[in-house]
Amino acid sequence: MLREFRLPDVGEGLTEAEIVRWHVTPGDSVKINQTIVEIETAKAVVELPCPYEGTVSALMADEGQTVDVGSPIISVRTGDGEGPADAGREALAGDLVPDVADGAEPKKEKRRPVLVGYGVKTSATRRRPRKPAAPAPAPSAPAPSAPVSSAPVSATRAAPPAPATSVSAAPVNGHAASARVRVLAKPPVRKLARDLGVDLTALTGTGPQGSITRADVEAAVAAPAPVTSVTTGSAREEYIPVRGVRKATAQAMVASAFSAPHVTEWLQVDVTETMEAVRRLRTLPEFAEVKVSPLLLVAKALITAVKRHPMANASWTGEEIVVKHYVNLGIAAATDRGLIVPNVKDADAMSLPDLARALGELTERARAGKCQPAELTGGTITITNVGVFGVDAGTPILNPGEVAILAVGQIRDMPWVVDGQLAVRKVTTLALSFDHRVVDGELGSYVLRDVGAMLEDPLRMLAWS
Repeated sequence: MLREFRLPDVGEGLTEAEIVRWHVTPGDSVKINQTIVEIETAKAVVELPCPYEGTVSALMADEGQTVDVGSPIISVRTGDGEGPADAGREALAGDLVPDVADGAEPKKEKRRPVLVGYGVKTSATRRRPRKPAAPAPAPSAPAPSAPVSSAPVSATRAAPPAPATSVSAAPVNGHAASARVRVLAKPPVRKLARDLGVDLTALTGTGPQGSITRADVEAAVAAPAPVTSVTTGSAREEYIPVRGVRKATAQAMVASAFSAPHVTEWLQVDVTETMEAVRRLRTLPEFAEVKVSPLLLVAKALITAVKRHPMANASWTGEEIVVKHYVNLGIAAATDRGLIVPNVKDADAMSLPDLARALGELTERARAGKCQPAELTGGTITITNVGVFGVDAGTPILNPGEVAILAVGQIRDMPWVVDGQLAVRKVTTLALSFDHRVVDGELGSYVLRDVGAMLEDPLRMLAWS
């Protein structure tokens, strides 16, 4: 029997995801829990396993396509009893036009189970019954009926009604004559078109029954726009859709910057002894198979500092301050898909070799886009290493839900006074941003001072741990 697998909510409350890469093709044999597709959510790339065993019948979404949660993405032919294929097709059609009699109550359905999470509530896709339309002149020959959208339609017309897939004349006074044209498209597609400035009445649908799909809207955006004025040279502007990780990051940064009162303090530190400690650690057998970098000792110093000053490892709820007596250390990572902040769980309970190993593995997964959703939530404090880009420091924005973030600049040779004598030393700049609702200037200064002191003399980490 043919079974359809619907895009699940992977536990982060997402409403849509982009198909990144299919691992199967029609005709392939699949087993239960075999990875069949990679999707990109607002937080990371996630691999989805197959809930059925059988043969792939069809891929119902293309790579690069954005799919709503609850929509079918693949059909698998199995050898067991009835499958939800027919029900899935009916549900898909119901998203376009409700199959409800006039004045009748919509049929109540139970929430459909999905692979992960709780799926989409039926109320999210419930449609109102259609109102009776004004009578239209009967055509001379019978024509196949076509569903129409819920857009308002003029009661009187000078011309016969157009088919559902027809296109109206050009917009008048800058507005499309959508009130006189029946456009078949799902609400998420209409919203996407509004956001991207696409006139649906100018598109020809490629979906079921001539409906307009996301792919049609995105293709219209990607197509070259008609030239209305004389230009020379190549195009000077590029429009990049904001979605996935970049969209989520943008929303989080705006929410953080305009909700938490940020304060940033700076400190230049002589890290010559830290660099020597890194060199010596690399020679120890305990670190033979792990990467040892200055970031390891910066992480250890920050963990030690917030254990000495717990209020810097907290969160603000509006009604109370939640102090965390554990450290889930976030590491900001720049990836091809945007900025993400995975975190090492219970970093304060790890030995130095274990912490080095955890940081290395986390960084590799982040760059490959393989971080799990659990690794991207629950952080308590963050480090952003802007020094790898060749800059001294910056004013980092807090990761939402945290009250402090430490930026580490590049390490370079600088003149420094040591015991009254001028010398060339390894120097870096630290910048600590904190939420002034929770961390006042005194506490923020103590945290930054302690981190700097431990990097100047790594033996203090042993004394204060």
